[in-house]
Amino acid sequence: MLTMPVPDEDTIRRRSAIAAALRRIVPGEGVIEAPVEMRAFETDGLTAYRQMPLVVVLPETTAQVAAVLEYAHENGIKVVPRGAGTSLSGGALPLADGILLGMAKFNRVLEVDYANRCAVVQPGVTNLAITKAVEHKGFYYAPDPSSQIACTIGGNVAENSGGVHCLKYGLTANNVLGLEMVLVTGEVIRLGGKHLDSEGYDLLGVMTGSEGLLGVVTEVTVRILQKPETARAVLVGFPTSEDAGQCVADVISAGIIPGGMEMMDRPAIHAAEDFVHADYPLDVEALLIVELDGPQVEVDHLIERVSEIARANNSTTLRISTSEEERLLFWAGRKAAFPAVGRISPDYICMDGTIPRKRLPEVLQGMAELSRLHRLRVANVFHAGDGNLHPLILFDANDPDELDRAEKFGADILRLCVKVGGVLTGEHGVGIEKRDLMPEMFSEGDLAQQMRVKCAFDDKGLLNPGKVFPTLHRCAELGRMHVKGGTLPFADIPRF
Repeated sequence: MLTMPVPDEDTIRRRSAIAAALRRIVPGEGVIEAPVEMRAFETDGLTAYRQMPLVVVLPETTAQVAAVLEYAHENGIKVVPRGAGTSLSGGALPLADGILLGMAKFNRVLEVDYANRCAVVQPGVTNLAITKAVEHKGFYYAPDPSSQIACTIGGNVAENSGGVHCLKYGLTANNVLGLEMVLVTGEVIRLGGKHLDSEGYDLLGVMTGSEGLLGVVTEVTVRILQKPETARAVLVGFPTSEDAGQCVADVISAGIIPGGMEMMDRPAIHAAEDFVHADYPLDVEALLIVELDGPQVEVDHLIERVSEIARANNSTTLRISTSEEERLLFWAGRKAAFPAVGRISPDYICMDGTIPRKRLPEVLQGMAELSRLHRLRVANVFHAGDGNLHPLILFDANDPDELDRAEKFGADILRLCVKVGGVLTGEHGVGIEKRDLMPEMFSEGDLAQQMRVKCAFDDKGLLNPGKVFPTLHRCAELGRMHVKGGTLPFADIPRF
């Protein structure tokens, strides 16, 4: 089982005083301390782990966020930022001795600037709400996680979220232009903006994907795009997952960059079809959804080329959307795959790793072998075009042995991803789920350098501690010389 830092008992004893101080900063109903009311915040999307927070605070203004962080910094109190709580890696899991800083009330679209192709929004605005705010003018926000109806843009920034269209249009990092953020000291800073390039170090890039360890985002400027002239989807079934994986590799190697390219295996296909009734073929082992967009003549040409590649890889079924409604129905099944799988298993863990596309057939075969080894079913849903895998490990959390096997199964999948040249996460973040696997990918020196970045922003280690880094160091420890055999290394060098 994953563990968290040992709670500070002195902080817990000061709970009432801390709540009272927070009420002076955020009056009214902005502070929650009753256990029954805090229960809604005890977990996030990684529901196998639960922990009640010390206290919950729900600010409404940047000034309130700054005051909360300044108070926490001065008094040595940990803070866990939280958006909609949809994190699948335990990134928003509370701490028993920490303030849970909920950003849900920051839910306004502040400005839409069509001339500069951007929108300024608060972090509690949902991903889908950005598109809804601009679609009447023919625009949309490109990154579209499956949880887009619920997940917030602040959480998307924290995890560098992607979605089915990130293959062509990029992840959150490629679509965020600027941030307003509050440092742990309470200082408010701005990074980037409506301008295309920023001077100096790419701190905007550092913040995107930082998982709440460096600061709290209070405003986001995002890029909006005009909807393409034409968008059509191809639904292709294959007799094996390996055939589908090879088709993905062949499409990309042919120089075709679809708007989206997603893959599901048999368990995911059947679950999605039972849930959404998207008319998916049920006699195939794998299903690809390939969307082509752009000028109509280009789309027609690319559909023909993709169809040829699919047939060369033994496809058994191939349907091309003939209307916008049918295209959206194709995608509805894919976007509902996660909740659909929830109907066929008491619990599941949604993993997230990324591999080189050409290794997809090999990894699929490896996951099938791991499924037999750990005696647990797995349903696979992939952002196939960019190699981002989302295996869903099915288990029963009421059975401690199954939970243990599910965790080991997931760890083995991620080790396999790293072994073939991939990475531990594509868009869900490290959180607590992958924290102890970081040494599989990074050396001790690598992790120390990453920790130094955190220390530059958070000198006391108060922001979201226990996440990402497998060993929780104090910042001062990183500069210490290590004694071995009773002597310092290079003892002859003068030290001051």
